[in-house]
Amino acid sequence: MSDELKLQIQNLVRIGTALSSERNIDVLLEMIVEESRRFTGADGGTLYVISDDGSYLDWKILQNQTMGTRMGGTSGIPIHLPPVPLTFEGQPNTNNVCAACVNTGNPINILDAYEADGYDFSGTRSYDETNNYRSKSFLVVPLRNHENDIIGVLQLINASAPGSDGVISFSEDSQDLVIALASLAAVAITNAQLIIDLRKMFDAFIKAIAAAIDEKSSY
Repeated sequence: MSDELKLQIQNLVRIGTALSSERNIDVLLEMIVEESRRFTGADGGTLYVISDDGSYLDWKILQNQTMGTRMGGTSGIPIHLPPVPLTFEGQPNTNNVCAACVNTGNPINILDAYEADGYDFSGTRSYDETNNYRSKSFLVVPLRNHENDIIGVLQLINASAPGSDGVISFSEDSQDLVIALASLAAVAITNAQLIIDLRKMFDAFIKAIAAAIDEKSSY
């Protein structure tokens, strides 16, 4: 095992510990994207969460180093982009790369989005033209929790090698590490949401008891 791989595994353990202890959902989601980008040298990262009804992917975090973009999470800047539908005309949506990742359950690693077959990157091209940017390499990974349910998607854009400004593909090692991180992240998100739901249930229970006592006695 190389020293670099050992360091990456140590970092993965450190990140997993940090994720498991974080209870603020916004901070947690940002941490997932930031650490994934750091692992892979990705210029951009996006995190989506599946809607409650399971019909679409909702944007939660959007980051891009070159463009200086930080949206969603604790940034206080909302993401005004349309959700990604998981179905189209009654069929699973496989044209959008993020939706395809959810519907197939598999990670998707693309060398060059402009030359990729089977996916619609017209929205990406339009965004690039508007912002004078070039989206090239993509790594899209499902977020699977401890029950093997997919709760969201992590998308990374434009990997780079240390000390280089050029865009490279996401390596197999990078992909494996991001998949491992995504699994840890999904469990952390599920646990944090469970705690929030329990707190809401407890508050509702206390209010119900208080209301019952008030009805029985004005004192």
